[in-house]
Amino acid sequence: MSTSQPAASRPPEDRTTPDRLLHARTGTDVSPEDLVLASGKDLTPHTLEWARRKLEAEGPAALEKLLP
Repeated sequence: MSTSQPAASRPPEDRTTPDRLLHARTGTDVSPEDLVLASGKDLTPHTLEWARRKLEAEGPAALEKLLP
């Protein structure tokens, strides 16, 4: 029986990702481009304008609302 990792060094299957690794914010400002890309949309003048309005209304929390 061949495995790529010995059983002792494999991470447990039920291990969850620590909360500190799940946050999207890096301490930098959120740009309209960041918001568009996080939403899965293409960068176009229309989506950039949407992102600018959303950031103006909601601030950087707009990005957190889009990401899990």
